[in-house]
Amino acid sequence: MPMPSVTALLNSRQLWLKIHLILALSVGLLFAILGFTGSIIVYNAELDELLNPDLVISQPSSQTRSFDELITALKRAHPTRHGEWTLEMPRSAHSMVTAWFEKPSESYFKRYAPLMVSVNPYTAEVVRSRFWGRTFVTWCTDLHSQLQLGSVGWELVGYLGIALVLSILSGLYLWWPRTALNTKQGFSLSLPRSRQHWLIFLHRHLGLLSSVPLLLIACTGSLLSYPEIMTQLTGASGMAHGETGAAITSTAEPNIHVTSLTAAEFMARAVFPNATLRRITTPVGATGVYRINYRHPQEINQRHPYATVWVDRWSGQIKAVRNPKQFSWGESLSSWLWPLHTGEAFGAPGKLLMFITGQSLFWLYLTGLFRWLYRTGKLADSRFNFSYKKHLQASVAGFKLATELGRACITAGIQHALPLLNTLRKILWLAWQRGINHLRQTKNLPKP
Repeated sequence: MPMPSVTALLNSRQLWLKIHLILALSVGLLFAILGFTGSIIVYNAELDELLNPDLVISQPSSQTRSFDELITALKRAHPTRHGEWTLEMPRSAHSMVTAWFEKPSESYFKRYAPLMVSVNPYTAEVVRSRFWGRTFVTWCTDLHSQLQLGSVGWELVGYLGIALVLSILSGLYLWWPRTALNTKQGFSLSLPRSRQHWLIFLHRHLGLLSSVPLLLIACTGSLLSYPEIMTQLTGASGMAHGETGAAITSTAEPNIHVTSLTAAEFMARAVFPNATLRRITTPVGATGVYRINYRHPQEINQRHPYATVWVDRWSGQIKAVRNPKQFSWGESLSSWLWPLHTGEAFGAPGKLLMFITGQSLFWLYLTGLFRWLYRTGKLADSRFNFSYKKHLQASVAGFKLATELGRACITAGIQHALPLLNTLRKILWLAWQRGINHLRQTKNLPKP
């Protein structure tokens, strides 16, 4: 019997159906976890403040403390932590300055687990000190970026991005109409008549609408996990997310006339007069220099921009400048990865789109899973009757379907998510109590 050609094999619907099914059953749950956690951390700063009301400044002042006063307060609160401190500027007048200490002794051997210190910019008060991975938002971030498995998980997420691309493309191939009749059916919005058809309807249309942003998320996510790929393709080094640029050192003689942090920022601002200050990093050792990070108005990166000025603390001299306007095409392309992945490249609408897209990945997994359960006879199908009071019956049928799906999820093993849901419930309840106490203190409300 002759072997089928490569072209015939690639055009085989059964082959792509098997690929789509195998990927869904093997790593589909991981896709759902990455999508759900990714949609959460799109609004990580907002969610963190919602869960921690004490990190929100209710009455901002017109005057902020100097950067040197903030560093002094940090060192007073953490006298044994000697090294580099980075001050991240607040995202609004009601937010805290976040000070980062990259390698605390408590989590020194972890891949990434810095100390995060929240400082009131108006009073220089150290409000809260927390470790990365021990808050709900940062725990979700680690689950999304490395599946809580460290470096191994980081690489696994990169491979999952490639697998997700294959899953999306196979799904599009299976949806793609073969004839004019199939084209009409593919875009049909007629109401399904049974539970199984309802799941098919949701899975097809949700997959079609979310396919383009999902491909964008999957591709950029894989490249973020393996930045060396972009380095080899574009020749742009030092552009990975989180990298701070070249290692600049001081060549001046140490002296008693040290340039203050405030003065260093003042001199650096002359390079980017219309930019917004994002971060200031203190020097370490005799050869350390200030690293001052701005967001240029033309940069699409909102939280992690690339405009940087290095200032010598002994001489006050500007040692180096990284200007996004002078980037090569490879550097510019690399700088787009993170904002495309998070949606911040397109502002608030882009972030909302990525939130919805992440949620759609979760629901694609559920609808595909229960479509398979119906098809294999593990769940019984039934028809919807719209002949009498169709809207009421559709609502009842939808409720019954949701109830059946929830019960099937529990029996299928999703009870492993209950500890996480219980933790989330406790966090929300604690946030609610703190919010009520905060209102009582600010509004002088009587206790019940």
